[in-house]
Amino acid sequence: MSTATSVPAGPKAPRGKQAGKRRLSFPMVLLIIAGALVALSAVRAITGAQDITAAGQISAALSMAVPIGLAGLGGLWAERAGVVNIGLEGMMILGTFFGAWAGWQTNPWIGVLAGVLGGMFGGLLHAVATVTFGVDHIISGIAINILALGVTTYFAKLWFNSGEAAAKGGSPKQSPPAEDIGSVTLPGVSDWLADIEKHHWFFVSDVAGILGGLVTKVSLLTIVAVLLFALTFWVLWKSAFGLRLRSCGENPIAAESLGVNVYKYKYIAVIVSGGMAGLGGAFLSLVTSHIYNEGQTGGRGYIGLAAMIFGNWRPGGLAMGAGLFGFADALQLRNGGTSVHALLLLLVVLLVVLALWKAYRKAYIAAAISAVIAAGVLVWYLGTDSVPNEFVSATPYVVTLLVLSLSAQRLRMPKADGMKYRKGQGK
Repeated sequence: MSTATSVPAGPKAPRGKQAGKRRLSFPMVLLIIAGALVALSAVRAITGAQDITAAGQISAALSMAVPIGLAGLGGLWAERAGVVNIGLEGMMILGTFFGAWAGWQTNPWIGVLAGVLGGMFGGLLHAVATVTFGVDHIISGIAINILALGVTTYFAKLWFNSGEAAAKGGSPKQSPPAEDIGSVTLPGVSDWLADIEKHHWFFVSDVAGILGGLVTKVSLLTIVAVLLFALTFWVLWKSAFGLRLRSCGENPIAAESLGVNVYKYKYIAVIVSGGMAGLGGAFLSLVTSHIYNEGQTGGRGYIGLAAMIFGNWRPGGLAMGAGLFGFADALQLRNGGTSVHALLLLLVVLLVVLALWKAYRKAYIAAAISAVIAAGVLVWYLGTDSVPNEFVSATPYVVTLLVLSLSAQRLRMPKADGMKYRKGQGK
């Protein structure tokens, strides 16, 4: 048996440490989800903000979550191989541009392929800089973000502002519209859930609204994204290829000493990372809006990184983080200050629960801080009827900061993530 197919396990952690980092069981995850649904139902019933769990809100949240999730999935592939990919934003920009450019001229699925290839090109540049030449990962990523913005701005003026493109609605900052990719709806089930939602029953109607949003007019590209999450989990955690790739992010020197071609796996991971981000960009230009717009990504590459960190570098947690950020994004776009104001009450409840948990763990300072913030948010909620528009537009970013600050203590990144590696260190 070849030694290249396996990586020796490190020393076992003490029993106490293993217990402290035990993963949540499936029943516990279901209990947490049920508790969150009950809390949302209570907030809807108390505040009268019916849109919080409406099918339209959930459908919009799903559409907003997909590009964030795909960007985060790209970050997951790169960082599991030990390469920090701050350039996800730039790779998404390349995906939006080339996806729309090919999509309006041919058909949207060719546009999707072009967007993926555009992102993969950005990933290849990042791999050459970081893996081959040893450039600092952060500097390379920022350079790719700047380069992608400059390249797409130049080519948009060159390709979309004249000839047939201009006649069909193109401009220096916008492409002509592409055809719709298509969507699916579960016949019968969607209408049945919509009927239950209209009654506004506590919890039951809320669950119906959420499920209805997940089975009504779901883009075909959304289904592809869901399958990519499942495929990523299987490849990285259930295959020998994934074991070798993850070993490069944990201990590349040990992996090389066992015959793993570390450079090859890092290259593959970063190029796939760019392709995932490019697919997220193509989703924005071909599904969300059907056109390319300058500045279309709106920082979603960075939010995707935040979702990946929140998910502790695992696909399941990443999907939950992307869903949370997508929900916040859709809420501020669809419903404005009234619905965001209703969520302040939910924030109060979460902060009180956090304070009680910290007090139970004898972290009294953290408990006191959480309680004071909860009191301040409650005063804000009781003293106002809506949230200022400036705060509403910042809701996704505020949620990002809150989630990262609350989840920071349980995170465990790959050990060699961001470290420079030169070939031959393991010999």
